[in-house]
This record gives sequence, structure tokens and C-alpha cells, in this order.
Amino acid sequence: MNNAIHVTRSSMPTYNEYIEEIKDIWETRWLTNSGVKHERLEKELEQYLNISNITLFTNGHLALENAIEAFNLTGEVITTPFTFASTTHAIVRNGLTPVFCDINPEDYTIQTDDLEKLITEKTTAIIPVHVYGNICNVNEIDKIAKKYNLKVIYDAAHAFGVQVDGQGVANFGDASMFSFHATKVFNTIEGGALAFRNPNMKKLINAYKNFGITDPETVEYIGGNAKMNEFQAAMGLCNLRYVDEEINKRKQIVNRYIEHLSDIKGIKLSGNPQNVKSNYSYFPVVFDGYRASRDEIYEILKEHNIFARKYFYPLTNSFKCYQDKFNIEDTPIAKYVAERVLTLPLYADLELEQVDRICEIIKFPKR
Repeated sequence: MNNAIHVTRSSMPTYNEYIEEIKDIWETRWLTNSGVKHERLEKELEQYLNISNITLFTNGHLALENAIEAFNLTGEVITTPFTFASTTHAIVRNGLTPVFCDINPEDYTIQTDDLEKLITEKTTAIIPVHVYGNICNVNEIDKIAKKYNLKVIYDAAHAFGVQVDGQGVANFGDASMFSFHATKVFNTIEGGALAFRNPNMKKLINAYKNFGITDPETVEYIGGNAKMNEFQAAMGLCNLRYVDEEINKRKQIVNRYIEHLSDIKGIKLSGNPQNVKSNYSYFPVVFDGYRASRDEIYEILKEHNIFARKYFYPLTNSFKCYQDKFNIEDTPIAKYVAERVLTLPLYADLELEQVDRICEIIKFPKR
């Protein structure tokens, strides 16, 4: 498996740089509970993302769960099934009912034309998903949310560093959850963050991620444990120094894929609007009427030791754990895309020659 090409590969600093960054931890023995590196990373992320309020978590999923709880949501939440399991699970684990909206066929984000007809007296929020770094129609979502007095929490796991009309994506909605998982454009090994509009929420969110503790002798809330430790934060501090360089490398790879695969009948690529500064987090390809199906291409690539990913498949509204609770036919576009989409290998140090090889296999599939 040493020569295998996987769908993604973690970006890391040099060994010596990381060791240098964590060296002082052996002196302080401050391993967690909002240590020096944790606080530094929060400040540097606020500057990088051009936001005022952010708090770090041990992973993105718990950041999303805590956001939902902090807004005290009830009843129904409109979201999309074209996402990772975390989005839907975070809603359900908070005792809420997900109401699934279909996606649009262009960038696979939530179909805003369908949103209003799904709103009922039980609806309290919308949780849209920025997909593959493609950004939702934030302006339309904002209009609808204000009209019906709904909270908006973005699942921005794929959207770190993306800008729309020069504005950082973390500035939209009431809050945005970011994942810093090892496979993401920016990683802290595991990790995540919640950016939020209202600065008064900082104390509440920090309490929720630390057992509800607000001072050494006071526990005001029924919280959990979702704190980022110092080793995670140290990896983040190192990786943040190179994230722009990493994104530029990804851009070159994406452009190479586009050179090979654009204008091929039966292969659909997802475009990048001119007003969006992308992070090139994933490269999805939809096989629609191509000479080989998505599943066939997946298997052929695997035979060449190349591991793409059926992402997102299956849809969350068809998971076994939600059997008979939702109707997948209610989101036909999401179903159609999920059965045909494949994300191709994409990471900063993927060699362009390997991209050429992947594309040749796709263009001339043989078994």
C-alpha cells in the first residue's frame, strides 16, 4: 500500500518544526484546558479568517452539536442529506427533527428555491452545508432566515479559508462550524472550531465544551467535554503557516484535472464562481451517461491502487439507523448525484504526473 494514491493525504509541517513547537509543553506540563497554544491558535484563526469570535473544539462534530445546543433550538431543522453523517447526527442527537431539503444540480449545496415550502411552525433553524468548498447561496438563505426568524448554522467543514466577494465564509449566518480533521485543507490532527456572530455566546459555548463549568466552584450548564488539547493546537499553529501555500498547490492540481476532464461527454465537473475564492478542498466528478459508470470507474481506479471516494454516498436520509423515518425520494437531485459522484485524489503534494495518470485511466477505462 506504500505506492497507493488515496483520495486525500494529511498536510504536516516538518518533524523538526512540530517538535520545536511542542517542546515547551514538557516544561509547562499544560496539556489541555485552554493552554497557551490553544489561546494562540484562536487568535491567529480569528485573524486569518477575518472574524471576531471563534472557539476551538476537539473535533468539528462536537462543535456543531454544541452550536445547536447553545442556540436552544427546538422542533425541526431544515438541512440537506448530501453531507457527511455528522450533520444529520448532530441534529438528531440534540433531540431535533431534520427536515431534508434537496440540493441544486450545479454546486450540490442546498436548493434555496425549496426552502420556504419546508418551513412550518416547528422550524427553528436552517443548517445548510458548504459542499466540497462550494458555498451555499448565503444571501438568499439570509433573506429567508430573517423573514421567518430562523437561526442559521453553517456546516462549513469543507470551507476553511473560502471567501465570497472578499468576505470570509465564517462571517455568514449566526455561526459556522469548521472541521480541522486530518483530511481537511487545514488540520489540527483532529479538531474543529465554531465561529459565531454574537460575542456574548463565547462564555456559554466555552462552558458547554467544558462540562458546563463557568468557574472553579460553579457548574451552570449540563455540558460535555469537547476541548482541544495543546498537541492539536500546536499542529494547527504549524499548519496555519503554510495553508495558503497548500491551497495554491491544490489549485494547480485542480486545474490539471480540469484540463484533462472538461468537455468530456458524460463527465460533469463542478464550476467555481468568479466571486468565490476557493480552497480547492475536493474534486468531485459526476459520471452521467459516461462510457463507464461511477462504480465501474471506482473499481478500475482501485485496481490501479488509486482510491477515490463515493462522497457523499449514501445520503444521510437513507442510513440504516434512520430506516423508515425519511423518504429518499423527497430529495431526488441529491439521490441522483449521490449515485454518480466520485471525489478524485486531491492533496497538496500529489504530483501532477499522478493526476495525468488518474485522468488517463478515467478517459480510457480498461479492466
